Amino acid sequence: MDGRVQLPVIAWLKADTGADYVDNITEAGPVKILAEGRNRVLLGSIRRRVKISVERHGSSVVAIIAHHDCAGNPVDEKTQRRQLERAIRRVESWGLGVRVIGLWVNEQWQVEG
Repeated sequence: MDGRVQLPVIAWLKADTGADYVDNITEAGPVKILAEGRNRVLLGSIRRRVKISVERHGSSVVAIIAHHDCAGNPVDEKTQRRQLERAIRRVESWGLGVRVIGLWVNEQWQVEG
């Protein structure tokens, strides 16, 4: 959701995947939502939107983003990286048949794959 993250992530994904366009599915603290799986309403909403991106827009990669200074998930980098791994496993469990990756955006707003 954080606008500081959007452009660096889009540029990184376009360079990495060769995509012309990047769908954005945003929530405050999505890594926490996906990792914990407690909020079924938000989890279902994210899942529905990811399915649209994959099935209707032809997305071949789902990237889950964690970042420095996240207001929606105000925990340290180490915690966010652990959450990111759990979030990746959850999205992979949806069986979408696409590559699921995790990205970290650091304090210089640079993407780390």
